[in-house]
Amino acid sequence: MNEHIASAKRTIKSEYETIRNLLQVIDESFREACELILDTKGRVLLIGMGKSGHIARKISATLSSTGTPSFFLHPAEATHGDLGAITQNDLAIIISNSGATSEIISILPALKKLNIKIISMTAIEGSELTKYASVNLRIPSDKEACPLNLAPTNSTTASLVLGDALAVALLEARNFKEKDFAKSHPTGTLGRKLTLSVNEVMSIEDEIPRVLVDQSIGDAIVEMNRKGLGMTLIVSLKNELLGIFTDGDLRRSIDSGLDLKKTKIDIAMSKTPKTIPRNTLAMDALEIMNISKITSLVVSENDEICGVVHLHDILRNGLTT
Repeated sequence: MNEHIASAKRTIKSEYETIRNLLQVIDESFREACELILDTKGRVLLIGMGKSGHIARKISATLSSTGTPSFFLHPAEATHGDLGAITQNDLAIIISNSGATSEIISILPALKKLNIKIISMTAIEGSELTKYASVNLRIPSDKEACPLNLAPTNSTTASLVLGDALAVALLEARNFKEKDFAKSHPTGTLGRKLTLSVNEVMSIEDEIPRVLVDQSIGDAIVEMNRKGLGMTLIVSLKNELLGIFTDGDLRRSIDSGLDLKKTKIDIAMSKTPKTIPRNTLAMDALEIMNISKITSLVVSENDEICGVVHLHDILRNGLTT
């Protein structure tokens, strides 16, 4: 086996074993930590130094996006003014594998003066950090995957997984739903999938291709070319929806040998166009198109034509199935 592959497998196996060990040390302290956070009226501060700081940033971001307001506080910057960002309603989660990181220890007295409750995340019970903590979430005290046992690997992986476990437990406790998640992701793909409706992307008014039922296939082709949606609606004089004529219908008309200039459109149109209400999510519309193998849907309310949504209107917004 190639030495690089062997090294990768050793590292993954080592970190996998640490995660298994983490399962064994989850106890009542985890429940206590969750209850402390749920009872917090302010925000949850995540504090860590070095690699633990990077993990703390990620946990903070996950908490914020899943219903628990949070921000990262750099311990070295904290003693140079950033402590002013903390209020007495806040709570701190502090990550330090050793529980003795000097930059961490230096801010503990200040946090105590502010009456900030602390949840520690460390491998060393009885460390200086745990003495200040209301609850300690234990990290397995395994060796690092690094052959020198120096570069944080297993310990940071365990911290990250423990942070994810906290975030998921909290979002479940808060009954956090997709619509809540979308509020903190309004412009990302995830947010658009959960919030973007066809009403926001559909063609409306003069953008909608339409011809009267007594016009010819040739007239429909002209309208399709003008509007560029690969289809046209067939309507009555009262703008009632009677059918739809698509590129596929045009090909079938040609194959059937119909006289495109003389044949009325009602001979070639599909009489049962698929319609959806305007508040339909774009993702749901996309799924309907994929299942039905079509590229457009008519948007209607109370039997009135509101618009047409085309496959490309949805794809342009970054949505895919």
